[in-house]
Amino acid sequence: MDATTPPTSLLRWATGDLHLVLRTGDDAPVALVGLGAGAPPEPTGATQPLVEVLLTGDGRARTGPRHTDTGVGRRLRYATHTEEVEDDGARVLAVVQRDSTSGLTTTTTFTGAPAGEGAAAVRVTTTVTNDGVEPVVLEAVSSVATGAVLATGQDPHDLHLHRGLSQQLAEFRWSAAPLHGNTGLADSTSDLQSPLGRGAVVATSTSTWSTARHLPTAVLELVPGAGGPPGRAFAWQVEHPGGWRWEVADVRSGDDALGVVLLGPTDVDHHWSRELSPGESFTSVPVSLAVVETGGFDAVVAQLTHHRRWLRARAQRAVGGAPREPVPLLVFNDYMNTLNGDPTTERLLPLVAAAAKAGAEAFCIDAGWYDDTGRGFEAWWRSVGAWEPSTTRFPDGGLGRVVDEITSRGMRAGLWLEPEVVGVQSPVARPEAEGGLPEGAYLRRHGRRVHDDGRYFLDLRHPAAVAHLDAVVDRLVAPRPQGFGVSFFKLDHNVVPGPGTDADALSAGDGLLEHQRAHLAWLRGVKRRHPHLVLENCASGAMRADFGMLEVLDLQSTTDQEDHRLYPPIAAGAPVQVLPEQCGNWAYPHGRMTLEEVAFTQVTGLAGRLYQAGLLHELDAEHRELVHAATALWRDDLRHHLVRAVPVRALLGGPGGGPGGGPGGGGAVEHPQWDGDAVALVLATPERRVLAVWHRGGAEAAIALHLPGARAADLRELYPLRLQPWAVKDGEGGAAGSGRLVLRPGLAGPSARVYEVLTP
Repeated sequence: MDATTPPTSLLRWATGDLHLVLRTGDDAPVALVGLGAGAPPEPTGATQPLVEVLLTGDGRARTGPRHTDTGVGRRLRYATHTEEVEDDGARVLAVVQRDSTSGLTTTTTFTGAPAGEGAAAVRVTTTVTNDGVEPVVLEAVSSVATGAVLATGQDPHDLHLHRGLSQQLAEFRWSAAPLHGNTGLADSTSDLQSPLGRGAVVATSTSTWSTARHLPTAVLELVPGAGGPPGRAFAWQVEHPGGWRWEVADVRSGDDALGVVLLGPTDVDHHWSRELSPGESFTSVPVSLAVVETGGFDAVVAQLTHHRRWLRARAQRAVGGAPREPVPLLVFNDYMNTLNGDPTTERLLPLVAAAAKAGAEAFCIDAGWYDDTGRGFEAWWRSVGAWEPSTTRFPDGGLGRVVDEITSRGMRAGLWLEPEVVGVQSPVARPEAEGGLPEGAYLRRHGRRVHDDGRYFLDLRHPAAVAHLDAVVDRLVAPRPQGFGVSFFKLDHNVVPGPGTDADALSAGDGLLEHQRAHLAWLRGVKRRHPHLVLENCASGAMRADFGMLEVLDLQSTTDQEDHRLYPPIAAGAPVQVLPEQCGNWAYPHGRMTLEEVAFTQVTGLAGRLYQAGLLHELDAEHRELVHAATALWRDDLRHHLVRAVPVRALLGGPGGGPGGGPGGGGAVEHPQWDGDAVALVLATPERRVLAVWHRGGAEAAIALHLPGARAADLRELYPLRLQPWAVKDGEGGAAGSGRLVLRPGLAGPSARVYEVLTP
């Protein structure tokens, strides 16, 4: 339906369990002034415009380094809105505004689950259309902006910002700090000075590694005082495998205190600009918002988790029906701490047999299977691109012999691909060679191919690049003997092209954005042609673990970290960014490990989607039994729990012993600490809680946990069972059932356990 509202009125709309209030009128831009969970909120006095747009020659109305106060954003005025219900029940609200000065029209689209059926969350995009008579150049377009972080009467000084940092081998490190203070916004105004602050807390991405520095997900949580229950929380995520920016700005204008602005690539951060001729449009990258009134960080992450599942299911229907995995597959991969990119028939066949005995349902041959140039990293790294099986590595029966051995043992056959790159030693890199691609099929900047660490980058805007990759996939997926019957691909992305390509683009960032959109379109096309395929997302571990990729792909390698002792904080932090059933946590035992260390690495796998590796055929009987017990537990039990679970923090810190707490558990529940002696994660459904705990401290360590409603007697060990049980007691000074528990491993780390918490 179409609706037109009189000057200065409120537009109320609901989707899932989320309620929105927007203020419209003739004297100000549309503003999102209310966000509530479960019930319509009271509108706040927020004036932050819903849309911010920077143009070349028409920048900010008030100068500063932020993406608030833009000239277009201030001039936009409500025109109309539409509300629709799509065939699958999804609710859609589109709010249209116009700027008479620039001639731009913006349409902000909110999409969510049917009212009463989904999470308190919504996806948002903004489309800018040039309805003027002159071209304009965009330099930034927000997907959404709002000042309605808090409800009326709540104090922004009580907000804590939860944000994540990543780097290769140390991903998903979450922290929380007061929004105002030395690590956030400075409250620089007073009764002696007018509110002129221009501060903001900002996070941005780098090139095509969208999660290599900051994470595109964050939470603002209201913490009104020590000891009180968790309160309101507001979360967001930017859903794009490339350039993005989020900022929390100290607006201080009218009744505003804060402005949250979510954007894709920008000129200042990502060399992005786009010219719009009259009649042309540009749509921002998608973002999502979620909110809860109580429960704080864990509760709003649960809402975001449910929302991600709804979006994934919707995307799967769009590319060909039901999900390809009714339950997650148990995959064995031969790379991490195993063959490390040096597969041969001789080395693979014993692993295939051992993986099958361990219960693997798919066996992935990782990097090197295509390489005939040598037996080291430099060989397989620079020879990618043609994706033809090696003859020297598989001399007797070829790769087909190994694939046949995999499938004869009841497992899916999988291969590693890095589809977006071509190695400098590959014949594909030479246009004159048979199978070579033209220059236009590569990302180019300043007339030269973009090159990084021995690789060139395909430009998936070019039909020759797409045709090449389609032919590769179709050939490998074709059944034996025409192809190899591959039904699992690990898709990697180990190098980045910098700001992008200026070939056929006004800016390098815009060329890169369109390439990335073409990449996602290619992946969806692969899914349509081969709906049985299971696709892993990897980028030197989790350097591209954004929801833009994970909406389409099936699982995410959470790291390339090879030290099992350093992995637990990664595994415990990953489910905030990645769906639990997509968190591919590597378990890679070897014969030099103690039995406790084998259990330790297997618990890491059990804390998400178990991704098994390791030279299993070289393990002795005791080590092997621990591996088999873990794979059986995951296959028969935990993976069915995983697909409905949400992550919950459980480790107490602060007074009484720092990370992990002391015997009394004196502190608050905290995020996993990179250097903490203890790490814990709960994966919870309304009916069940499963707890993973890792111990990395001394023999006298006590691990303090908060598990609401639980007593010591309610913890039932699920794994490893074969080793000495840990002592579990109710916390000192607290009544039984208070949820304060203390675990004492009684030995120096590393060791780990998985428990079921029997109370609700």
